[in-house]
Amino acid sequence: MPHHLNRRDFVSRSAGFAGVAGLAGLGGVSSSLLAATSPRGRRVAANSRVNVLCIGVVGTIGSVDRKQVAGHPAVEIVGLCDVDSQAIDKATERHPDAFTCRDYREAFATHGDSFDAVIVSTPDHTHAPIMLSALAAGKHCYGQKPLVQQLEELSMIDRAMDARPGLVTQVGNQRMAYPGRRAAVEILRSGVLGPAIAGYAWTGSPNKGAYFNYDRILHEPSTPPAHIDYDLWLGPCAEVPYRDEMLPVKWRSWWDYGTGGLGDWGVHVLDVILFGYDELQSPVAVKTHAPTPSNEFHTYPCLSTVTYAVDSPNFANRFFPLHYSDSGQTPSRAALGLPPGSWKDSNMTVVQCEGGVLALTAGGDLEIWRDGVMTPGLEMPGLPEFPGINHWHAWVDNILGKDVELRTPFKDGVRITEPALLACKAARFPNEELAWSRAENAFTNHEEATATIVRRAYRDGFAPPAVG
Repeated sequence: MPHHLNRRDFVSRSAGFAGVAGLAGLGGVSSSLLAATSPRGRRVAANSRVNVLCIGVVGTIGSVDRKQVAGHPAVEIVGLCDVDSQAIDKATERHPDAFTCRDYREAFATHGDSFDAVIVSTPDHTHAPIMLSALAAGKHCYGQKPLVQQLEELSMIDRAMDARPGLVTQVGNQRMAYPGRRAAVEILRSGVLGPAIAGYAWTGSPNKGAYFNYDRILHEPSTPPAHIDYDLWLGPCAEVPYRDEMLPVKWRSWWDYGTGGLGDWGVHVLDVILFGYDELQSPVAVKTHAPTPSNEFHTYPCLSTVTYAVDSPNFANRFFPLHYSDSGQTPSRAALGLPPGSWKDSNMTVVQCEGGVLALTAGGDLEIWRDGVMTPGLEMPGLPEFPGINHWHAWVDNILGKDVELRTPFKDGVRITEPALLACKAARFPNEELAWSRAENAFTNHEEATATIVRRAYRDGFAPPAVG
């Protein structure tokens, strides 16, 4: 399957649903050596090994990414990079022959010829500098969500992918492997529910106590743990004192490092809507309701409307609103024509169409509602089969040139991440409508927003490289 499908390609690959619509190195030479002579990147030969560098080797998802990718029979984990020496020690037990380092820049400068692909499972604020370093070096890249932390970084990734079309990329969107989520995309693309009216997505922000500093408590400066290289952890961000509860995970609530619940869960609840409608390329406006502005911490709760301009029979109107909220704020079932009851999950996606409503949990439980009657989504007539997918192995298989369904390459990751970042960033100017232009990387009606929430001033030595 091509990495990025338009509507015609997607439906043609699922001919069984047409009726409903009518309703490393070859011979021991690492491919990274080949990539060095071809900066646009190239796939590894199918009978080769894929040598992988892991950056962020444990954390909340790093160990999962590393172990899943390492389970592919063609993969060798050859490098381990982490600012936490304890994490490196733990990962080395499984990969004793891998080189180790704390600084990702050292990995590329010193060991660049030894790996073909990179896994980036680090805090949000370091994603763009590391991922763009990988792409600049001609390395295939698996990057955790959210794809980037700054709005301007979306354009950086987009340009990099245009310049490196031969590289295989994948966002940490493992939930798209669930049959119900893939079926939801098929149903939306088919048009069987009629023109779309509005989209809704929400997160209850799971792991609230462990992941987020909802109390917005700013502890007194303290000494960072001895096993953490705090300067490298800060990376592109300004030097500031270490404070308790920033590490290992509650950085998600800090404005400079994380993206709050909206950014953390965006890829898992917005993806199906963006996959379902190619017309939703980039929003034109965002308005986030919040009790107080985001400052040093992301504020909660947030209820955002991200608006797209559309001109297509797939939509009921010329503007499509995508309502995205955190803290378990859910839409009215009655307003959507659904009977009384509770939503099935605290993290959901709902699309309201003229002919019915699609309701999907993050875990892939899919319902289709028409005239108050529910049909389990996977029982919709004419759907194709959904063979099992290993999300991580699909990335490796595509590096090897195999025709395996891949969700989500960075190009799609840009589209999915953009509304999540807009909703999150607009909370610094709550209850104000901000007109957005990604072509200009600017809020065209708000100079202060453009100056303060679009980009960061990167610390010397940590700016993302230009890839072009």
